[in-house]
Amino acid sequence: MDILLKLFLLFLKVNLLSTSGPASVGLLYHEVVVGKLVTESQFVQAVGLSSVLPGSDALQLAMYIGYAIGGISGGLVALAASILPPTLIILGVTMILHRVRREAWVGNFVEGLAPAISVLMLFTAWKIFQKGGATGWQGWAIGIVSLIAMSLKVPERIVVVIAALVGVFFLS
Repeated sequence: MDILLKLFLLFLKVNLLSTSGPASVGLLYHEVVVGKLVTESQFVQAVGLSSVLPGSDALQLAMYIGYAIGGISGGLVALAASILPPTLIILGVTMILHRVRREAWVGNFVEGLAPAISVLMLFTAWKIFQKGGATGWQGWAIGIVSLIAMSLKVPERIVVVIAALVGVFFLS
């Protein structure tokens, strides 16, 4: 079997059988190390590198393993096979929601989700702030100014970048 087809089917299988999180690493280890496609040392390096880089560990791991096995085209094939299952699932859910979007229960469902997600985000932010709470009043000030900036419709990305820079220069 052609190596690119083998890579595609391998990563398609891994991403159909796992959630692309830590569970996929164990399955991928079994498929590529036990299957003698890469050495254990290469796999450990790939996991380490993908954990350090920003972004999705699973996609970086797929690209690294694909590259190690099949070069640049192998990396691209592994990436495509990793992206395909969740993309098709999202497209399917979107098509279903598009058909039923005018149903009353869908509107009620979304209206019920909005406050729950807002509270979840606030709770998560509070937990993060508690763990990094050694910033004192300066951290609170950055948070309050950021909240005011967002309420004044300043783009979120700009607020986050400026808050990060202020934190680097004034909280170090």
